[in-house]
Amino acid sequence: MLIPHDTRIALDTVVDLMNTAPQGDREDELDDIPALRTFVRAHKISDVGELGAGDLRAVRDVRDRFTAVFSAPDARIAATLINQLVASAGTTPQLTDHDGYDWHVHYFAPGASVSDHLAADCGMALAFIVVAGEQERLRRCEAPDCGRAFVDLSRNRSRRYCDSRTCGNRLHVAAYRARRKEAAG
Repeated sequence: MLIPHDTRIALDTVVDLMNTAPQGDREDELDDIPALRTFVRAHKISDVGELGAGDLRAVRDVRDRFTAVFSAPDARIAATLINQLVASAGTTPQLTDHDGYDWHVHYFAPGASVSDHLAADCGMALAFIVVAGEQERLRRCEAPDCGRAFVDLSRNRSRRYCDSRTCGNRLHVAAYRARRKEAAG
């Protein structure tokens, strides 16, 4: 699946944002304004002004809406959720070439809030996946103690874990040990 650079960055941002949510033993990683500021900086989200409590609440709401898209049982429901998300952001497509990146499209309006920026750009990246008929690539880690979000960009759509070096390896080692224990009797 060929994905343009800016779409890939937006998909990575969606996943990283969703993975800040509290889950199981994990606390909310987006628990205050400094954490939001760190997220914005780490993801090089451009054209963001001063952040406040309203921004934090709004970004958490967008995060929940992205989670609903990942959980949607079919493309029609995912499309409805994405359409609502993108429309609420006041999407205004514009070509831009900033910060050393070649021409790409920003979907957020100039001066948009960080939540509208995320809803527009990341929502359009999710739309790209649904339009391509690839919604099943929006996944959750199958490790029983994980559940982190990821986009399966493997050629044959076979990725099962958020990270094969941690979750995947841990489960493979556990299965191997269980087989050895059973064989040893």
